[in-house]
Amino acid sequence: MSKSLHSKLITREGAALIVIDVQEKLLPKIAEKEKLVDNIVKLIKFAKIINIPIILTEQYPKGLGHTIKEINEILPDLHPIEKTTFSCFGSEEFKEQLSKMRISTLIITGVETHVCVSQTVLEGVDKFKVCVISDAVSSRTKENWHIGLERMRENRAIISSTEMIMYELLGDAKTKEFKESLDLLK
Repeated sequence: MSKSLHSKLITREGAALIVIDVQEKLLPKIAEKEKLVDNIVKLIKFAKIINIPIILTEQYPKGLGHTIKEINEILPDLHPIEKTTFSCFGSEEFKEQLSKMRISTLIITGVETHVCVSQTVLEGVDKFKVCVISDAVSSRTKENWHIGLERMRENRAIISSTEMIMYELLGDAKTKEFKESLDLLK
């Protein structure tokens, strides 16, 4: 593992925001969906400000629909990776993108916490620094959200929040990016 994988802080270097399966037919059943969508949209806008790559996935879009419009509107040129495996690592395209972009840190958002999110995290923790944004992931029930977070934490995933990761990635209040992010941090 590289030195950056051992650091306690998450940095921009080698980081990517992963948005897992926030889709039209799945979202209506998700607990606290408004807060989830607000935080994911905030993180996407923030990732653009600090210039870290974003990877978007869709689980079986033929059955679950496509990514919700709130996300598509702010990522009009980003092609989602379609998958049928619950773990994103079951997708060759996902693994190729991580490799091509030289990603070492995954900042994970999306649904469902106890299925696609947790399986991706559990498969990724041995190869990447993995940070799960607790208020930007959800499940159909709060119990499954909680169990998913606990299992990921027990397996060395870093659990953070939207605001916490934003300040951590910024690192300094004197930067241009901090000023550009102020509206998102309020």
